[in-house]
Amino acid sequence: MKSVRSISLLHIIFLTMTFIGLKNHVTIIPSLLNGAGRDAWFSVIFSIFLMIPWLVLPFITLKKLKDESLRMYLLNNHPKLGKVLIFIIAFYLLLMAVITMHETLQWVSTTFLLQTPPLLLFFFFTVVCLLLATSSILTITMVNVVVLFGVVVLGFFIAFVNIQVKDYALLQPFFEHGFTPIFTSMVYPASGFIELYLLVFIQQHFKTKLKFWHLLIMLFLLFGLTLGPLVGAIAEFGPTEAAKQRYPAFEEWRIATIGSFINHIDFFSIYQWLTGAFVRIGFILFIAVELLGLTGQKKKVWEYIFPLFVFCSLPLYLLDDSIFSKWKGQYFLISTTLFFFVLSIILFILVNRKTKRKLEYND
Repeated sequence: MKSVRSISLLHIIFLTMTFIGLKNHVTIIPSLLNGAGRDAWFSVIFSIFLMIPWLVLPFITLKKLKDESLRMYLLNNHPKLGKVLIFIIAFYLLLMAVITMHETLQWVSTTFLLQTPPLLLFFFFTVVCLLLATSSILTITMVNVVVLFGVVVLGFFIAFVNIQVKDYALLQPFFEHGFTPIFTSMVYPASGFIELYLLVFIQQHFKTKLKFWHLLIMLFLLFGLTLGPLVGAIAEFGPTEAAKQRYPAFEEWRIATIGSFINHIDFFSIYQWLTGAFVRIGFILFIAVELLGLTGQKKKVWEYIFPLFVFCSLPLYLLDDSIFSKWKGQYFLISTTLFFFVLSIILFILVNRKTKRKLEYND
């Protein structure tokens, strides 16, 4: 059964700017700086050249699926393998949402809500995000359009305000430690760029078919969202100091001043981060819910997804902040790149195989 198409190309572009933008604009920057230092921005540039040919895989997969949801295609054409893939993908998406939730609440608890119990924040934000996840794709995109406007305005605002403290000479010398750190750190921005593959899971909702140049536009927008705060952090703090900071993108707000009397405007970053996390977590959980065939079954979502989300989240609160950051940088970001790369190859092979349909599932 075909889903109602409801998202325009502009909606899709805006959605990728938010749900991937939070990751590439904020959370991968520390890993990039620790991995490649002053030359971290070269890692972003080089990774783009690898991601462009990779876009062929999701593009052809989207073309082959036509208007059929990935869930229905897998269940109708590859029933046994399809079920396994669906559960693996849904579980990994849940982990991605869990990591974003933990990072967000970790930042909230150490910046402006120091005395608020973390568990209270966790349950409140989880409920809010699940409410978004159990809505429709149109609701998610409309919410995103509303909040993204403020995020973009504030992004340009901080970029121009901090020009006065930027020293782009700190970007030199180039290739300070050779090419090895640059190449090994390419996996970090790639872990965000490769999340464009999530569009394959919701293509049945698109009003227009995505073309290759549409994917290129999204990729280069994400490229700009990654390069901007990274270069800004190096130019403002220097590579050594920036690498020591937990989230350089947030620290850029703390040094912003307008004239001699206006400062301490870092509270604007709260809006940027929380709205980005809200849309990212809600959207990722929405995809997981759709893959599991729970769309419209809110009671089952609260019975199954909510407890599993809590179960996966709570152990992270036992980890020290430094251990979590190290684990995320050395393992999870790399695993995300590998997961979606392997998945894109598997699904590319499956959609290009000629199979005789034996079963017809109703969504």
